[in-house]
Amino acid sequence: MTEPLLEARGLTKRYGQVQALQGADFTAYPGEVVALIGDNGAGKSTLVKALSGALRPDGGDILLEGRAVHLDSPLDAQRLGIETVYQDLALAPDLDAAANLHLGRELYFGGILRPLSILDRGAMRRAARTAFAELGIDLRDITVPVGSLSGGQRQSVAVARAVAYANKVIFMDEPTAALGVVQRGRVLDTIRRVRDRGVSVVLISHNMPEVLAVADRVEVLRLGQRVARFTAAESTVEELVGAMTGALAAQS
Repeated sequence: MTEPLLEARGLTKRYGQVQALQGADFTAYPGEVVALIGDNGAGKSTLVKALSGALRPDGGDILLEGRAVHLDSPLDAQRLGIETVYQDLALAPDLDAAANLHLGRELYFGGILRPLSILDRGAMRRAARTAFAELGIDLRDITVPVGSLSGGQRQSVAVARAVAYANKVIFMDEPTAALGVVQRGRVLDTIRRVRDRGVSVVLISHNMPEVLAVADRVEVLRLGQRVARFTAAESTVEELVGAMTGALAAQS
């Protein structure tokens, strides 16, 4: 196996009397889908926030391509090629798909118009069409507000936005929650395409069959620690659930 792309080593985090992370470890390798699973309260959200710059751990180390990094904010993570697709998507519903793709990274006319800061909507839409096509995302009209799109289409826009700027790791928090069967399938196909581009995808999900369908590896958190790692193709739902609940002996 190649060298890890992103690692957490012995991360700790306490909220008052609650020890959310107790020496948590995590590893993501280049160009893979690794699922991060665990029961409620296992520490998944805290670990992901630490690895994406949303909070600072109390102790431990975060390494990117073998180098220790300090992520003081999500912007720090983004500068290093790490993006996050949150469960609420963080889209602007009144803006179209192209505007959402460039949210916070808008394109402006240059030349004599540059001082006026006029949006180059044509360039943004051309770039959006290219980005969606590369991921196999079919939006019939990218000029309509994303609030009018289906749940699966909105999820695809959020994923495409992350992919457009991430060149190392994308965290996806329950990306198929509340979606129908067809929409879930399309989002999973998009995740595979992202992986095939060489970007590591960290999938946080409670849907065990879905995890086994799309992930290459699975890492299990319980009580703030990594307690098991699996190769998805060689695992079963029962094994994953057993590791999450403690019914299956810890393994690495």
